[in-house]
Amino acid sequence: MKKILVTGSNGFMGKNLIETLARNENISYFGYDLDKPKEELKKYLKEADIIFHFAGVNRPVDVKEFEEGNTAFTKEMLEDLKKSGNTATVVFISSIQVHLENPYGVSKKKAEDLLIEYGKKNKAKVYLYRLTNVFGKWSRPNYNSVVATFCHNVSRGIEIKISDPQKQMEFNYIDDVIAEFTAIIDKDDKDTENYYYDVKPVYRIKLKDLAETIEGFRKTRENLRVPDMSDKLTKYLYATYLSYLEKDDFKYKLDMKTDQRGMLAELLKSENSGQIFVSKTHKGITRGNHYHNTKVEKFCVIQGKAVIRFRNVLSKDVIEYMVSGEKIEIVDIPPGYTHSIRNTGEGEMIVLFWASEIFNADNPDTYFKEV
Repeated sequence: MKKILVTGSNGFMGKNLIETLARNENISYFGYDLDKPKEELKKYLKEADIIFHFAGVNRPVDVKEFEEGNTAFTKEMLEDLKKSGNTATVVFISSIQVHLENPYGVSKKKAEDLLIEYGKKNKAKVYLYRLTNVFGKWSRPNYNSVVATFCHNVSRGIEIKISDPQKQMEFNYIDDVIAEFTAIIDKDDKDTENYYYDVKPVYRIKLKDLAETIEGFRKTRENLRVPDMSDKLTKYLYATYLSYLEKDDFKYKLDMKTDQRGMLAELLKSENSGQIFVSKTHKGITRGNHYHNTKVEKFCVIQGKAVIRFRNVLSKDVIEYMVSGEKIEIVDIPPGYTHSIRNTGEGEMIVLFWASEIFNADNPDTYFKEV
């Protein structure tokens, strides 16, 4: 059983890695952060096979904290490792700012140099990751990433401000980062000559487009449009956005259209995949008696009993299917077939529908004809 130490375990990446490690029964892990005594860290350093060194400072009150939190802390940790005789693998989160002559970048570069020296002297494996902007659940807004800040603000109706809308940004998604790190645990990597590694893929987007995408997520509750999940960046941004909703904001209302037949409500819409809606129908009521030229549908009774009838509009032959919520089945409705569904049960019937197109009142592709 491998023993893993995660420094900065209460931070964004620490939380995500710890959550993943906790699911692996073949791993024993320790988390260390500033709320724990240094003696605990020394104990963990003696036992660890792999150290994920995430602890650091990037938004201090005083710039001196960069040196203390990034360089000095790393130096102290490596000295304790040396005293214990442990040559554990170390995975370090550095920054693309090491190329800049600012206090943060300088402190991270010094930490990198210390780790490379440790690897060479002790023939230990060292992984250095100069990560770009990482986003995902549990990142602190106004601190870790612009995505976290935008998601936090937009979900609360707070205006977001952009100083350079055309600035091209590069991002890593947290799950890709954690997958890269957990893969290291299973490696038997003897290569002590290479130190620098990357997380792929890298997603690129302008700040203006990023803001518009996230602002669009808030509007989905009104227009019911599902974001384009075929685009991975959009998919991951939407997942991140939902994680920033306030605790009383996970539920939202739908427009329920009621008449003498019962109720109908649209649930979800997609430009590429059509829409899903639901209906409740009273006993003995029939819906439909229309056909479509291009639009196709799927009917699924989830409560009650029904007879679904349809026929090719060029024929007199009627097809019937008896369906029930007791046995979930889907009935396909092809184009050019007029169709109806009648509640044949004793109580209310509930049906889920899928249509291949979003309903367009100006071009409904719906023509009434009795089955």
